[in-house]
Amino acid sequence: MRHRYHNRTEAGRALAAALRELRDLKDPIVVALPRGGVPVAAQVAQAIGAPLEILTVRKIGAPGNRELACGAVTADGSTVWNERVLFSLGLTQGELRRNRERSLLEAKQLEEALRSDSTPAISACAKTAVLVDDGLATGATMKAALKSILSQKPHNIIVAVPVAAEDICAEIEEMGYQLTCPKRLPEGELSSVGEWYVDFSQVESATCKAIFAKSRAAKRDRSSAAAASSGQSPAA
Repeated sequence: MRHRYHNRTEAGRALAAALRELRDLKDPIVVALPRGGVPVAAQVAQAIGAPLEILTVRKIGAPGNRELACGAVTADGSTVWNERVLFSLGLTQGELRRNRERSLLEAKQLEEALRSDSTPAISACAKTAVLVDDGLATGATMKAALKSILSQKPHNIIVAVPVAAEDICAEIEEMGYQLTCPKRLPEGELSSVGEWYVDFSQVESATCKAIFAKSRAAKRDRSSAAAASSGQSPAA
């Protein structure tokens, strides 16, 4: 059997190793897709010395099967649709609108649950945004995240995931984005991201929030220490 990641922490370390060259990038920011992407992204942020940010996105499920992604929507309303699924299901505009609104509400609630007054949002404007999730199966959630992060006008965007289907990787790259993925699987070898992890248990919101807050605090401490050693004031 091919090697599976033990858990998301191990996957994050493998991804960080593949992204070592990012240490030389000017002003990178690691953007995690909660919830599963947060423990992966925290390892990347630590390895390259970048701040960690979150971008909440939820699948827009099909009626009667919420796991079948008709599309995805972020907390700021950025939406993408899976045209192949929409065509096969023949859904009405009313059904699509209701499902989108429900997923949008979930994304906003998750955003509120993970962020506190002590963790204000960091803009990706003029930065290199590294978007991280625990894997790509259909790519719907990542495409919605890309649409959202583009509105912040980053200098560059890099998609980084531990495992993904080769055809989805190709789609992302054809959209013009750089993609880093240690396990790019041939067509038919990835039916779900979870099958490539020994432990793919759900990441609870409380765990996500703790990882996010700890990573942000560690980055502030490193910045303060660096500023103190150089005699400068720490960056905001």
